[in-house]
Amino acid sequence: MRKLLIALTLSTIALTPAMADNKAITVDEMAGYLEFVDYGGGTIFAEQIPAEEYKKMFVIDARDKAQFDKSHIPGAVNIEWRQVLAQKDKIPKDKPVLIYCNTGSLSAQAGFALRVAGYENLRILQGGYEEWKTKGGMNAYKKAVNKQPKH
Repeated sequence: MRKLLIALTLSTIALTPAMADNKAITVDEMAGYLEFVDYGGGTIFAEQIPAEEYKKMFVIDARDKAQFDKSHIPGAVNIEWRQVLAQKDKIPKDKPVLIYCNTGSLSAQAGFALRVAGYENLRILQGGYEEWKTKGGMNAYKKAVNKQPKH
């Protein structure tokens, strides 16, 4: 028993520097991302997305299943915000990806994680699903264009 305890203690001590090194690498990666990302470059407003563009995107609803089942953007796939890295194999890198939650805060966290993981094709829906609905949903772009003054 004593040998097992000593072996476990030594293996824990041996792993600690490796874990510290991994944490330092992760922090460096995040810092590098934050230094070079352009402000607002990862967000998009509902009124910037023409209805036909949704068909060209991989849309992620990052809310929980109950909220998704109640209502969501047509064509969206439900991947809860905490699961985006665990399910990243489902997320394409070769087409635009739009991610949203209710208000944009949790999808922003998921989006940050995906960007650090190498997803450069990602946009976060500013204001989330609630703002999307308020602005007209699939017709938000059309409504915004029609409000523009005619010259």
